[in-house]
Amino acid sequence: MKTKKPLILVTNDDGVSAPGIRTLIEIMAEIGEVIVVAPDKPQSAMGHAITINNTLYLNKISKDSDAVTEYSCSGTPVDCVKIAVNEILKQKPDLCVSGINHGTNSSINVIYSGTMSAALEAGIEGIQGIGFSLLDFDWNADFTQIKSYVKNIALEVLKNNLPKGVVLNVNFPKLKEKEIKGIKICRQANAKYDQKFDKRQTPQGKDYYWLAGDFINEDKGEDTDEWALENGYISVVPVQFDLTAHHTMQQLNTWKWNEI
Repeated sequence: MKTKKPLILVTNDDGVSAPGIRTLIEIMAEIGEVIVVAPDKPQSAMGHAITINNTLYLNKISKDSDAVTEYSCSGTPVDCVKIAVNEILKQKPDLCVSGINHGTNSSINVIYSGTMSAALEAGIEGIQGIGFSLLDFDWNADFTQIKSYVKNIALEVLKNNLPKGVVLNVNFPKLKEKEIKGIKICRQANAKYDQKFDKRQTPQGKDYYWLAGDFINEDKGEDTDEWALENGYISVVPVQFDLTAHHTMQQLNTWKWNEI
């Protein structure tokens, strides 16, 4: 008797034609039946944005094989997951994978990331989610070295099942000559951007701005995603969409909120 293949939803934020998602589709097709719903254009740093003031368009595009069906969507990565679950899929997928992102989504980047927001949206829908990112912003980034890790991580999630409400943020270091040392389960590093705006003028004298700045990591812990990546490891951070700061609730309940 044939074992039923898992149904896998694939999306990203770099657009459906990006080399990263093409690699991810290829890997997931080795595991199960693949449905691709991805933005028709780059949607990086969209975070958890959804489209409410414009119409959404969905186009079925050519498929790579009998095991892969693809759609492009005019919306954000989160829109892609929502429309896949509600309009395309007849059942919830066993797994949603997002990426492989061209560039890191470690530390504070998880807040801004369209890649991770798609994975988190899957979690909100009760679907297991993984966001994959490679620390290489080059459009022609080499994903060869990480393929086996991507496949194994996906298989482990399908085999063991993530806790409810938890998705994985997986980041790969960029290594040219050295081998990846392995995988580390990490916490998100306490790091942020020291931001500034580069102010310029058009030929007509109108001011415009480019966001710039430096990434500052003051977290010296050796259990963080930033440490893992800097030291040749793959970082895996369990992420949840419940943003409640549970550890502060007891303290806040001691404040005199109702004494007016």
